[in-house]
Amino acid sequence: MYSHVTFGCSDLEQATDFYDSVFGELGFERRPVSPDGGPASACWVPAGKSLPRFYAYIPFDGKTATPGNGNMVAFSASSREIVDAAYKVALMAGAKDEGAPGERIHYGVGYYGAYFRDLDGNKIHVVYRGDIE
Repeated sequence: MYSHVTFGCSDLEQATDFYDSVFGELGFERRPVSPDGGPASACWVPAGKSLPRFYAYIPFDGKTATPGNGNMVAFSASSREIVDAAYKVALMAGAKDEGAPGERIHYGVGYYGAYFRDLDGNKIHVVYRGDIE
């Protein structure tokens, strides 16, 4: 459905360490980014795939990275345990809690997710969709 998602970051090294931790739990791997004329970035993909991609970038315009109000990216987990693990490593890596792992039955019976903000304040949701499996 989509090619890639990008989040601005203020410190690429810190963002890379943060997302290596979280995405390691979700089965994503970091891939090399060839210089393309854009700003410095890091990229992750689902293991063994080339798309979709997630990028952490230093903003192209050189201004401070800021999160958008109402913006969020949700990443699919293959089990509740993986939601729990991703949430735990995110908080250990400096994320801010926005909602501990748990059932979200208002979205559907079997919907299990957690919310947190990355080091730059971007909102992330990790979800196991037992409601549609």
